[in-house]
Amino acid sequence: MESTPFLTGQFLLAMPGIGDPRFERAVIAVCAHDEDGALGIGIGDTIEGLGLHELLKQFDIDPGGLPDTPVHFGGPVEPRRGFVLHSTDWSGQDTVDVGGRWALSGTIDVLRAIAEGKGPTQWLVALGYAGWGEGQLDAEMTRHGWFSTLGDPRLMYEVDAEERWEEGFFGAGVDPRLLANCTGRA
Repeated sequence: MESTPFLTGQFLLAMPGIGDPRFERAVIAVCAHDEDGALGIGIGDTIEGLGLHELLKQFDIDPGGLPDTPVHFGGPVEPRRGFVLHSTDWSGQDTVDVGGRWALSGTIDVLRAIAEGKGPTQWLVALGYAGWGEGQLDAEMTRHGWFSTLGDPRLMYEVDAEERWEEGFFGAGVDPRLLANCTGRA
């Protein structure tokens, strides 16, 4: 099978009728994609009733004057595991640069730094992730289901979660109201 170009640093937008209710209108920030598989963090949905303050308190971190921002549903895999997508102006113990567009951290040091006002200037917190095994995402990209677009950090930090799906398509020059939920055959 021909391989899809590696998608690290791009967004995956779920097409209408993707067939998996966990991914309806999903926006996934692809943080790693290579021959071994892929990992992405969902940024298009938040976890109802869970804010940053409550999450910080679970780690005995004083939120101080931080806004009580929503926590994102990062994906169905390991939904209790936390991740922070953030600007590249901060780096910690396990920070991974994602194509020079943003960074990914998964240890508590980034939460402490944010609470202390010493962390990245832009960030969002998510629980869980979306993962694909070797060749799985490549295969999915050849069928109806996902649309990839350049990972513009503005979409992550300046657009509300519930508007990211539509804005992602509009930013790529696609009107999502015109998308069909099935494909044709020639």
